[in-house]
Amino acid sequence: MSLTVLLLEKIHDVAEAQLVEAGFTVRRVNAALKEDELIEKLAGVHVLGIRSKTSVTKRVLDSANARDLLAIGAFCIGTNQLDLVEAMRRGVCVFNAPFSNTRSVAELVIAEVIMLSRQLGDRDMEMHQGVWKKLATGSHEVRGKTLGIVGYGHIGSQVGVLAEFFGMRVLYYDVATKLPLSNNQPCKTLDEVLKASDFVTLHVPETPQTKGLIGRRQLELMKKEACLLNASRGTVVDLEALADLIRSGHLGGAAVDVYPDEPEGNESKGFKTPLQHVPNVILTPHIGGSTLEAQEAIGREVATSLTKYAQLGASAGSVNFPHVELAPSPGTHRIMHVHQNVPGVLRDVNRVIGDANANIHAQLLSTNPDIGYLVMDLDSGVSAAVTKALLELGTTIKARALS
Repeated sequence: MSLTVLLLEKIHDVAEAQLVEAGFTVRRVNAALKEDELIEKLAGVHVLGIRSKTSVTKRVLDSANARDLLAIGAFCIGTNQLDLVEAMRRGVCVFNAPFSNTRSVAELVIAEVIMLSRQLGDRDMEMHQGVWKKLATGSHEVRGKTLGIVGYGHIGSQVGVLAEFFGMRVLYYDVATKLPLSNNQPCKTLDEVLKASDFVTLHVPETPQTKGLIGRRQLELMKKEACLLNASRGTVVDLEALADLIRSGHLGGAAVDVYPDEPEGNESKGFKTPLQHVPNVILTPHIGGSTLEAQEAIGREVATSLTKYAQLGASAGSVNFPHVELAPSPGTHRIMHVHQNVPGVLRDVNRVIGDANANIHAQLLSTNPDIGYLVMDLDSGVSAAVTKALLELGTTIKARALS
């Protein structure tokens, strides 16, 4: 059976080409969809591809049109637009692209550090208005300055490596112990980074712990005329406090790429933020990972994950499923089985296999507190009967013969 893929939000063409080559039927809608529109479009769809503007809610997943859905690909880093728990409970495996736009975001951050250090945003705006204002006041080299990184993951660590090439000293703070790259130095607390840095750049996910992470108290800890950069999530920083402290002269500027409330599309007008018309502030419309190279790499990465899951049952790299990756056994049929993680499931599965007089060539199971995910290779002649019997078990969430 050919599986149908729905790609939204102008996902890069390379993803469609790769999926078509793998044998999928691909439909496209080059825009984000609201909840009701998405439910309507999901009829007969097995794999959904989205970016950051389409929300996959519990209501969407509960809809009758989502009953065939096997997997979702988030062609971006963030997955907060998805109800990951509800997707898991319905046997829908979710993948994202945690690596592919790392370099693009890191390069933007370094560019903005230099722009803030030279007040290039203000000078550029003045020139467009016909004002010639040549001065060195407040302009500095970044060489010898300290860059503080909050969140030392894929992007934060790359920013640290690039910053050292410019002669900067790099400090970082992360809630988890991370191996420093190059000469980057870890700090024990967030406050330590804030107090010591000339520039502070944020690279944290959106979690209950990071919402409001940088408020007025934290901003007041920063060095006088230091600058803050946020290319992580819009809820991490108190923008009113940030604007106040720049206007007062305590902070030297800011570069912000993400906001608590962002427009749904490029046609939206009237966007407002407290940082507008504040001196030495660079505002960008969530474009940290928006380069052609990054979008192509994301397309390839997520399309590959979706293909491996649909064709081989490989869930490695999923953000909401137990990780299973089993090498194929020649001459067999593969069955995937998502089930509730309760006692007795394997007993029932083995009974089904025994009743079919089937031989298991390979089998791999992984669980989390809510679900179990089983992949097994059986004799080719029994896969249809075994799959049908598995679907009749009360603990089964999804079962499918892959070949």
